Amino acid sequence: MCKLYVISGVTGMTGNELVQQILIDKECKDHIIGFDNFYASSIETVKDFLDDRRFDFLEYDLNNKQQMDDVEKRILAMKSQYDEIIYINCAAVVHTEHFYHVYETFETNVTGMNEFLQQAIRVGAQKFINCSTSEVYSMESWNENGGVREDSYLLISHAEHSQRTSYAVGKLLTEFFMKDAVDTGKIKGCSIRFANVYSKNERYPKHIIPFIINSLKDNGKVTLLENSRKNRRTFLNNYDSCSAVLALANTDTALDGSIYNVATDEEITIIALAELCAAKMGIKNPVIDFKGFRASDPERRLLSTEKIRARTSWKPVVNLDKGLDECIENYLKEAAK
Repeated sequence: MCKLYVISGVTGMTGNELVQQILIDKECKDHIIGFDNFYASSIETVKDFLDDRRFDFLEYDLNNKQQMDDVEKRILAMKSQYDEIIYINCAAVVHTEHFYHVYETFETNVTGMNEFLQQAIRVGAQKFINCSTSEVYSMESWNENGGVREDSYLLISHAEHSQRTSYAVGKLLTEFFMKDAVDTGKIKGCSIRFANVYSKNERYPKHIIPFIINSLKDNGKVTLLENSRKNRRTFLNNYDSCSAVLALANTDTALDGSIYNVATDEEITIIALAELCAAKMGIKNPVIDFKGFRASDPERRLLSTEKIRARTSWKPVVNLDKGLDECIENYLKEAAK
């Protein structure tokens, strides 16, 4: 079966890894139309595929109607050559620093996602994968029985506490858009709530793992938020997050409009994470300072992945130890250039 993938946010952390995994087989005849506005990414992440005839890259903005109309025209002109059209929405304002800015997150994460979904329906796409977030669990992000499940009720921080949850509420709304489209027979699809995703190829040190590694590299110490004295997280390697996207896209019975947690069960404290990175970098007894506080930040985020494991063959294959080794090696190599 020959597939046409349409990927928003294609140079971002999820998008560029999907390109790698889809096109790694040189004999594969699938094709990708991908676009990005470089809001938090770089063309460097897909440079190895720019000359690949199976990849059309467009410097387009999800919120630009004229540009999105052009994407739609391209797909309509190509669709007869493919057995299946799969839309994957990776475009999102995702860095924590933006979570507190309602308007920055709403246009892309909510309006943009729904317009992209409606385009997929208009062109007759068979499937739509909606990348959501585990932020929707907000203050009840774990339990004692193997992690929160997709059908768990939510305990959400709101505007009386912090603006942070506006990001989560926006992503939650996209899950309703997705479910409605499937329930009304317009398309097959699902939403994915990712845990804390990290990548060896991440260019911008805004997420916690690249932040820690770069701080240790530059200063020999790291300054964490006061929350980090208690916080624990699981970290999902980007290879595994993207293999989950493709596993779901290739499993029709799983595309019932529902939600899937994608995570690992390797929980670690943020302090232990910093110490582990330091040890791998040959830094003994690293200095760890604490400054600042993040409102509405859950102490733990532990997700159950029983549902996706039961419905697909997916399971994570990159453990944290291996993933950190890859990150450190790549970040230091890039810094030396």
